[in-house]
Amino acid sequence: MIVSRNQLYALLMGACLVGYLWLFFNATNATSFSSNELSVCLFQQVTSIPCPSCGSTRSVLSLLHGKIEQAFLLNPVGIILFLILTISPIWIAFDCLLKKDSLFNCYKKSELILQKKFVALPLIVLVLLNWIWNIYKDL
Repeated sequence: MIVSRNQLYALLMGACLVGYLWLFFNATNATSFSSNELSVCLFQQVTSIPCPSCGSTRSVLSLLHGKIEQAFLLNPVGIILFLILTISPIWIAFDCLLKKDSLFNCYKKSELILQKKFVALPLIVLVLLNWIWNIYKDL
């Protein structure tokens, strides 16, 4: 997919904003943090099987409470999401203020690297292992 610098930055900022709103909603709603009653995962609702990213919201909220081990045990994907939510806006602001393309260039290089089989296959295996772990934990 060919995406311009401005499109990528707008997409990342929009995704971060939605992520912040979702985290705020879950942080202010105590029942969603401590239980599985509220689930917006369409995959889990249809199949009754957790998806690879189930538990990532609780993982990010655990990180915000300083509970790193709990965050990792809930879902390691949450740690990646936390880093993206933290670093992306700062990096985008840096690029916009200094009129640089460093995030966009990093994105293009990352996209090329991820297209290589020797990189993509282990990552796919990691996602599948995470999914198996989520099923085992019965998130």
